[in-house]
Amino acid sequence: QLQASGGGLVQAGGSLRLSCAASGRTFSRYAMGWFRQAPGKEREFVGAISWSGNRITYSDSVKGRFTITRDNAKNTVYLQMNSLKPEDTAVYYCASGRTGTIMTVTTSYDYWGQGTLVTVSS
Repeated sequence: QLQASGGGLVQAGGSLRLSCAASGRTFSRYAMGWFRQAPGKEREFVGAISWSGNRITYSDSVKGRFTITRDNAKNTVYLQMNSLKPEDTAVYYCASGRTGTIMTVTTSYDYWGQGTLVTVSS
């Protein structure tokens, strides 16, 4: 089970940190990903972190602004979002990968959180 939190309303240029707490699975064995879905659009990849945290990848649209980290002792993954833009408005989902290797497609993830809404006002 994955529980995402930390979403909210923020002005453009602001920051938010999302958290995703995992339970019921050996969290540290699996890669974790963040995805987002804006109204009327398909779910898109934001970033992912390997099981150890040594490998991280981001989509071009968030690279340099967002940072993913994980704390395996706390079974939690984080998404620090800085310099937010109105186009970052979406429901953000965390997901647990099928393996420890980072992947960028939704089909590579088999457990999903419920999503947390991020709204960036201009």
